[in-house]
Amino acid sequence: MIVLGIDPGLSGALAFYDTTTEVLVVMDMPTVEVTRNGKNKREVSPALVADMVAGKGIEKAFMERVSAMPGQGVSSMFSFGRSAGILEGVLAAYEIPTTMVTPQAWMKAMNVRAGKDGSRERAMQLFPQYSTAFSRKKDDGRSDAALIAKFGASC
Repeated sequence: MIVLGIDPGLSGALAFYDTTTEVLVVMDMPTVEVTRNGKNKREVSPALVADMVAGKGIEKAFMERVSAMPGQGVSSMFSFGRSAGILEGVLAAYEIPTTMVTPQAWMKAMNVRAGKDGSRERAMQLFPQYSTAFSRKKDDGRSDAALIAKFGASC
């Protein structure tokens, strides 16, 4: 069974986890740079997400539930919500059953320690053969997606 784990942020990722072979494929969130209101902005690409998902035999998907965070601007929250909506739309179009999961739920279930590098550390422990995919500080989106996929496989 292929389980898809998604960290929906612009720096997030999609993790495809085969529960039978335990093969993990992690891909950074596909983005494009567009000009909006005279400024260059990154956005999640619906077409590229669809290409990543199509024909993979995904039986279920688990995506981190996004919500507003104190101190974030209106524009950035709109962008974050738009990204999540694109992902939900693509998954719905491919009729992939999707479960939204809070960060607290999957982190607790996966025994992720507190701190910015907690998910990277835990992903390296659970997927030692793929540890290089989580080696950089900016790979926290990859580790989150991988752990969400592993969490989803146990549901």
